[in-house]
Amino acid sequence: MDLIATTPALAEACSRFAGQPFVTVDTEFMRETTYYPKLCLIQMAGPDGSGVLVDPLSPDIDLAPFFALMADEGVVKVFHSARQDLEIIWLLGGLLPQPFFDTQVAAMVCGYGDSVSYEQLVNDVAKAKIDKSSRFTDWSRRPLSDAQSSYALSDVTHLVKVYEVLAGQLLSTDRGEWLDEEMSVLTSPETYKADPAQAWRRLSGRMRKPREIAVLAEVAAWREREAQTRNVPRGRILKDEAVIDIATSAPRSVEALGRLRSIPAGFERSRTGTDILAAVERGFQRDLSDIVLPERSRGRGGNGAVVELLKVLLKAVCEAEDVAPKIVATMDDLEAIAEDDEADIAVLHGWRRTLFGEKALALKAGRLALSAENGRIVVRELN
Repeated sequence: MDLIATTPALAEACSRFAGQPFVTVDTEFMRETTYYPKLCLIQMAGPDGSGVLVDPLSPDIDLAPFFALMADEGVVKVFHSARQDLEIIWLLGGLLPQPFFDTQVAAMVCGYGDSVSYEQLVNDVAKAKIDKSSRFTDWSRRPLSDAQSSYALSDVTHLVKVYEVLAGQLLSTDRGEWLDEEMSVLTSPETYKADPAQAWRRLSGRMRKPREIAVLAEVAAWREREAQTRNVPRGRILKDEAVIDIATSAPRSVEALGRLRSIPAGFERSRTGTDILAAVERGFQRDLSDIVLPERSRGRGGNGAVVELLKVLLKAVCEAEDVAPKIVATMDDLEAIAEDDEADIAVLHGWRRTLFGEKALALKAGRLALSAENGRIVVRELN
């Protein structure tokens, strides 16, 4: 298939899709050597299964018609596992698709398991198979091979059937509200704003000392800003292992920084070493009363057994209701429930509370019992 490589051709294709109730969308991108993703290909298909491939690397194309289609509220934009696709649209177009449908999230709501792959979903729902041999090829090279084009197009043409089946299941089970709540997170700009001040959270692990968290926050923020400015992966600036090592060791001199095994020899005397030591000092200057430890860093206290029971209950409830546990509650949620009946978490609000939260509180209070019967967990109310 020929690539759409000019603005008029893209405008014509988007005009056709704008008259349809939905359009399936996917992107191919690369970010191995950059901080921000490099968009290499856009795929779209309509309800009749006819698809197009768009070349965003062409010097003769302006993606404005594509972004206008993404903003068209009369057309549902359908993706699978959309987070990275939406990040690209947000970064390049300054908008997020509305209305929007993610088939991976819908599949979890409909009982296809946690984070079901597109390949498996196509096999189960569309009864088709996808050749994944081109998945990790270099999408920036031109021309694309026939195998690449075929693979890329299949990512949106099969998605038509998947969407139609899942949308029908959601309608029949009246679970649309469940999906809407998840979609609202994916279509929030806050989801895609890489705030350097929050970069430490993905590295905090089980850190329990406020001073370690303070130094970690400053070093991680410095690294994030450097990666963004230079548009390189954060690991090219400093490995995660080194950031954590610096946070726990808190070196305050060139010699102390040089003694860390995770720091390459001579690194401590470079400009980067100077920047790291400055970040460590900022960590020491922070007011520790403002440091809030991550929930999981606080530990379970004496609630470990309760958390294990809640895990079993979650599995039993989700099997009975045919919904993926991941979309109902996380391990953090279970730990929070074990610690506090009034915890302000999603699973104790809305449909999640009705489905699982009330049962979790009842189990904790001794009003529910769990037993094993014929290889399955049975939940019983106690008088």
